[in-house]
Amino acid sequence: MRPAPRPLLRPFVLPTLAALAVGVVPLLATPAGAAPAGDQLVVSEVYGGGGSASSTVARDFVELLNPTSAPLSVDGLSVQYRSATGAAAPSGVTTLTGTVPAGGRYLVGLSGSGSSTSAAPLPTPDASGSTALAAGSGTVFLARGTTPLTTPPTGSLTGDPRVVDLVGYGTSNTFEDAPAPAGSAGTSLARDAAGKDTDDNAADLGVGAPTPDAAPAGSTPEPPAPATDATVAEVQGTGTTSPLAGRQVRTTGVVTAAYPTGGFNGFFLQTAGTGGATGARTASDALFVYGSAATREVAVGDHVQVTGRVSEYQGMTQLTPGSAADVADLPGAAAVTPTATGWPRTDAERERLEGMLLAPQGPFTVADNYALNQYAELGLASGTTPLFQPTEVADPADAAEIRAVVEDNAARAVTLDDGATTNFLTAKDTPLPYLTQDRELRVGAPVSFEQPVVLDYRFDAWRLQPTDQLTATDPLPVRVADTRTSAPEPVGGRVRIASFNVLNYFTTTGEDVEAAGGDCDYYTDRAGNPDTVRSCETAAGGDGPRGAAQADDLARQQAKLVAALNGLDADVVSLEELENSAKFGLDRDAALATLTGALNDAAGVGTWDYVRSPGSADSPAAQEDEDVIRTGFVYRPDAVRPVGESVIDDVPTFDNARDPLAQAFEPRRSGGPQSRFMLVVNHFKSKGSGAPGDGDTGQGASNLARVAQARELVRFAGEMESTVPTGRVFLAGDLNAYTQEDPLQVLYDAGYTDIGSDRAPEEFTYLFDGRVGSLDHVLGNPAAMRTVTGAHVWNLNAVESVALEYSRYNYNATDFFAPDPYRSSDHDPLVVGLDPRPGRGTGR
Repeated sequence: MRPAPRPLLRPFVLPTLAALAVGVVPLLATPAGAAPAGDQLVVSEVYGGGGSASSTVARDFVELLNPTSAPLSVDGLSVQYRSATGAAAPSGVTTLTGTVPAGGRYLVGLSGSGSSTSAAPLPTPDASGSTALAAGSGTVFLARGTTPLTTPPTGSLTGDPRVVDLVGYGTSNTFEDAPAPAGSAGTSLARDAAGKDTDDNAADLGVGAPTPDAAPAGSTPEPPAPATDATVAEVQGTGTTSPLAGRQVRTTGVVTAAYPTGGFNGFFLQTAGTGGATGARTASDALFVYGSAATREVAVGDHVQVTGRVSEYQGMTQLTPGSAADVADLPGAAAVTPTATGWPRTDAERERLEGMLLAPQGPFTVADNYALNQYAELGLASGTTPLFQPTEVADPADAAEIRAVVEDNAARAVTLDDGATTNFLTAKDTPLPYLTQDRELRVGAPVSFEQPVVLDYRFDAWRLQPTDQLTATDPLPVRVADTRTSAPEPVGGRVRIASFNVLNYFTTTGEDVEAAGGDCDYYTDRAGNPDTVRSCETAAGGDGPRGAAQADDLARQQAKLVAALNGLDADVVSLEELENSAKFGLDRDAALATLTGALNDAAGVGTWDYVRSPGSADSPAAQEDEDVIRTGFVYRPDAVRPVGESVIDDVPTFDNARDPLAQAFEPRRSGGPQSRFMLVVNHFKSKGSGAPGDGDTGQGASNLARVAQARELVRFAGEMESTVPTGRVFLAGDLNAYTQEDPLQVLYDAGYTDIGSDRAPEEFTYLFDGRVGSLDHVLGNPAAMRTVTGAHVWNLNAVESVALEYSRYNYNATDFFAPDPYRSSDHDPLVVGLDPRPGRGTGR
């Protein structure tokens, strides 16, 4: 029967379906025509969100600015666009004609179907084209001539006389110094009103509401509508959007947070004297003021009057002054008091606090630290537990149960941000905030707030922001408890077994394959050196390795794995994601033997041995349908000995996964054949892809394949049970299924018990997308279960930041690598204690 749904208690864990979050080192392109002196045209705004259902403006556009005191001709120039990772030719060229007056703007209208009924029409442009820009990432060139630029993104544009200006944004591989932040359907990338151009897209352009110039070049713009006096609460209103959106307003307040650097380009304004108790609040007393020029003129604590246009940006109300002159100093006023409040569970409650200075109360827990490595974001959950994979704790067939977990996750989740939009996978020379060499921010750790923060909403999530951009040397707004342990907790018993996914451990590196004529692509560090394989093909056209790029990377990976396996205190460890060395012309066990040798180098000669593959495993027929990764066993020969040859279940059911491997073991000190047990290691089909008809229906892709594999495993395990006198069978490994999902139900129905949920119900082995659960399991049949003395998940990997992984070596100015066990993999090992003496657990 299915285990009872787990209580929403204390877990941990980290994701790693996202080793793909790492990017290649992009081209830093600094065109000769960039205008830090303010003496030529610049690209002042880029909007690629036109034509979608959520567009703010109906068409994509590019706006140019003449920052000089004389008119400038655009005759013979063009606006060209290339995708973020595009090669030689741009996807569109728009020819320009006419003149841009001194201080004037030139609007280039591009693609857009206007499918959004609420999107504003684009003002009459000065030039039109049909190029479709990507909203999030891309490269826009202001070019001399109308011939498409053919310089590939693998070469520099420095000194190229064809380029007047360029803007690379999001994940673009071509930019000035560093790319501008990503845009969206509701946002554009824009310079300040003066058109500041320092040859650094990241510093010069910020994200904000699109503001296409409504006046064609050379015309006299209409004077702005007179401003309406309103309180901040009146601007915010009591609903999800401002009742004054689109209007010019004048309001006053105290600056509670300011971000002149980092990409926010704005500050938070809160009505003087407000805050404190939440009370019967109906509207927020704070809002965001957007504008880099204005932000440079204010400081936290200033009392100011702001005049500007009200808009909704990414779901947050903001006020945009036309220039710094629209922010005026006022005499001192009553200070703002941080509002002491627990985390609001509903959007309506949060709306009433949007933009306000808060002193969050009550317990919080680290729920996700994956984005610390890229955006310096820390996922939090209110309460004493992180967030849960719904199918870990609820029956997938019970829609109400699943919905309850999803809604609870949404009610408790909030992101602690760094007050910036910096992407540290491109700004790799900037030290990461929050994470340091001596500070671990682990999933499951308790969190308490020590400084006030501001509540805002951007990039589709509620966020808590520090009151200025956080850097690596700043004190944190929170205190995070250190939950790291140096060893697993005791599990009792005379023998300990464990399951460990070793994160694509390949002793054949990418450089080995290339030396033999193969072709590999790599993830690279900040110096451009390969770290890990992105994709690889052997000279014969087969799949290449998936692990380390070069020998030094393998050495770092192996050092961490050796520290983890030696520290696990287990007598038999089932391993997943080992190299199948037969795929590279070697003995099938070559990589497993290398790992065993490294374990013995650290622990002492003879401490470890490995289970040999059966004699037929290297044959072409056996290898035909095997993956490049496989399962295996290492064991301590002073504690146990293998009995007989290992057995591989080589059947078509596992052609899209890894074949199960079975081995009987006999404890050295527990009574001969009557103490034997059978251990079967597994690695089911992943959730990442599915065949037609086997897509994601709530349990990840390929659920039907995993159910079939579970059924075949029951059959195979039944055969293996008859080969040990005790009938004790344990099933271990990465089943790629959470505890309540269908493949596990097949095993439960066959009489197997999930030892993790039975003996360690508050412990979990994995985290994906900020939700914890267990993909790694050890199960026992009734005879085996009578020997179990305890179980424990050693949280040394999934809960740790990915920045510590060998694959992220030299990814940031801070060196996070250490040859210790922490983040040796993305899965956490499960350890089970057994007392297999004769008479304990015999019979079926």
